[in-house]
Amino acid sequence: MINKISPSVEAALADVPDGATVMIGGFGTAGLPNELVDALIAQGARYLTIVNNNAGNGDTGLAALLAAKRVRKIICSFPRQADSHHFDGLYRAGQIELELVPQGNLAERIRAAGAGIGGFFTPTGYGTQLAEGKETREINGRMYVLESPIHADFALIKAERGDRWGNLTYRMTARNFGPVMAMAAKVTVATVHEIVELGSLDPEAVVTPGIFVQRVVRVDRVATSGGGFKQVA
Repeated sequence: MINKISPSVEAALADVPDGATVMIGGFGTAGLPNELVDALIAQGARYLTIVNNNAGNGDTGLAALLAAKRVRKIICSFPRQADSHHFDGLYRAGQIELELVPQGNLAERIRAAGAGIGGFFTPTGYGTQLAEGKETREINGRMYVLESPIHADFALIKAERGDRWGNLTYRMTARNFGPVMAMAAKVTVATVHEIVELGSLDPEAVVTPGIFVQRVVRVDRVATSGGGFKQVA
């Protein structure tokens, strides 16, 4: 019987090795799997290469992973913002490597990995430092840059509902990078707020089929001081 449900976030990430490439879903805080990031910090893996839309903000989530000095390199499109002090400090001290990728290129490089595409030409970045050392080609009178796919050992994503086969649905903008990251990783770990019985998810509403997901773990919604629950996108 196929059952991809993990008993805890700790169990789901127990085998992440030092030096792994880990994709972490989210656009800012929307869709960021905070419980998995916290578990990765506690797990202790070091020298990680992290693929994310940004380089963390404040002191929690991805920023906390950076502060713990577990990250060797980060591949992202938006590394600096007003409260990205952990990344700033590490980068200025030469303690972290940055690969800056335009956001559209980042999404397409991840998608290419999942689709089995060996590379693609894009005009974005041509004539800038981002194209240095890369093959360029003129196509129909316009210059393009060859970009390579980004593969990962693990993808950590946040979904809304899932079943024991790993089929997933998302909540609104929390979907962002989750589906393409799930396709690009050897092992995809997804948190969900609700685990449902097989057949409960409308097949037309399933965004990420279970074939791309290896582990599913249920997490609670974030409680608020008022006694209710905060719906995090």
